Amino acid sequence: PGYCPLNSFREIDSMTRFADYTRQALGEIHKSPLFREAAYIDGQWWAGQSARLEVTDPGSGAVIGMVPDCGAGEAREAIHAAQRVFPHWRNLLPQERAGLLRRWYELMLAHREELALIMTLEQGKPLAEARGEIDYAASFVEWYAEEAKRLHGETLASHLPHRQMLVQRVPVGVAVAFTPWNFPSAMITRKAAAALAAGCPMVVRPASESPFSALALAALAEQAGFPAGLFSVLTGEPGPICDTVMAAPEVRAVSFTGSTGIGKLLLRAGADSVKRMSMELGGHAPFILFDDVDLEAGVQAAIQAKFQTTGQDCLAANRIYVHKRHYEAFVARFSEATRRLRLGHGLAPNVDLGPLCHQRVVAKCAEQVSDALSRGARLTTGGNVSNLGSLFFEPTVLADVTPGMAIAREETFGPVAAILPFNDEHEVLRQANATPYGLVAYLYTNDPDRRYRMSQELEFGMVAVNCVKITGSPIPFGGVKESGLGREGGHHGLDEYTELKYVCTAFRAA
Repeated sequence: PGYCPLNSFREIDSMTRFADYTRQALGEIHKSPLFREAAYIDGQWWAGQSARLEVTDPGSGAVIGMVPDCGAGEAREAIHAAQRVFPHWRNLLPQERAGLLRRWYELMLAHREELALIMTLEQGKPLAEARGEIDYAASFVEWYAEEAKRLHGETLASHLPHRQMLVQRVPVGVAVAFTPWNFPSAMITRKAAAALAAGCPMVVRPASESPFSALALAALAEQAGFPAGLFSVLTGEPGPICDTVMAAPEVRAVSFTGSTGIGKLLLRAGADSVKRMSMELGGHAPFILFDDVDLEAGVQAAIQAKFQTTGQDCLAANRIYVHKRHYEAFVARFSEATRRLRLGHGLAPNVDLGPLCHQRVVAKCAEQVSDALSRGARLTTGGNVSNLGSLFFEPTVLADVTPGMAIAREETFGPVAAILPFNDEHEVLRQANATPYGLVAYLYTNDPDRRYRMSQELEFGMVAVNCVKITGSPIPFGGVKESGLGREGGHHGLDEYTELKYVCTAFRAA
């Protein structure tokens, strides 16, 4: 309150080196009590003994801060602290838990600009997008503050004489979240708010690339009055923390957002102690455009679906299927719209796309472009690393993509659009479902019968019909097949952190 880091944020000429943006922003966030270069364990800030990890701005390459490299000892301390606070937290009245969550939500909104600036610095996304993510992240805290008061059980009609039969929803226990770098705030609150509402303490291990957003949320949780141990944040290399978490019998629930490969490893590791596992894994979203939709509307929708978060989004359209009647006109207009997208540092004015977070993401984009071109695809725009810097990849369009190309089989996670023609509903449905992934599909058609048929036949956990934006706190976010287990958001999100307890009571002891 009273601190707005962007009030005096001067506009820097676009020709100035991106390091100037970083320097000025660092001057602002270092004034903020939310920028912490320490892990948060059992209600204490821990700066570490020696080993520390650098965090860099992907837009400029400049170091923005350092965080401690927590190991097995710190992970055990956070887990034990969560276990100690668990009886107290689960026995609070629901409205008491709701009140603390509500305070956390209000503090997030009060510090929206600081949180957004921290996010842009460490993740790279444009500042307007970062502000949107803070609003999105806060919405989960607000939602679950209300859901905490609605954890209803049920009374069963007894099949036995003189018995009362109750089914209760009880908290599962200590929960741990492993969260990704592409949504460094929202992926935490979507998990943590549900766990806390259900009565479970939460330990978070954020991605090493973007820990400061998580630590800022911990600082706000501390201000909100969270008891020690209820919400801890462990920074550092994933190996020792993960091994400790998966071996700890006190940890009863693990939530992970990331690659399908790592998700499978965690599932195997959690089997020995039969942990509750929820997974939001890879996506390979089809975008299907029929010829009964206005072409310009379809182009704008496909641009949004493909290039959100610079393509670094599990919901990003990875395969754009266009009916042959619209195909060439769509390729031309989509390519032109892609050329108009502005690439730059996330703090630069009027930027649409920021840098990629990893050199390996850049490499995958380049490899998929090269593979597609060698197999006969047509490059209509982009295709190279930008002269802005090594982590900036040009918004790229590949036309005439075929199912055998790598980009048609694998998630890209970058700003490369693959366009494929199709002739009829049966053909496109078969191609869209020909993937081990099943997170989201986009369907554009004005035929009501086709909308119904295809929304039923598409093998995805979520289907967006004639729209792109579908996520939010009330909905059950999640996929099928190798895209994950369980759901996040909505009242279904509480299922990952509660168990059913059946109590049968005789009216009189025998």
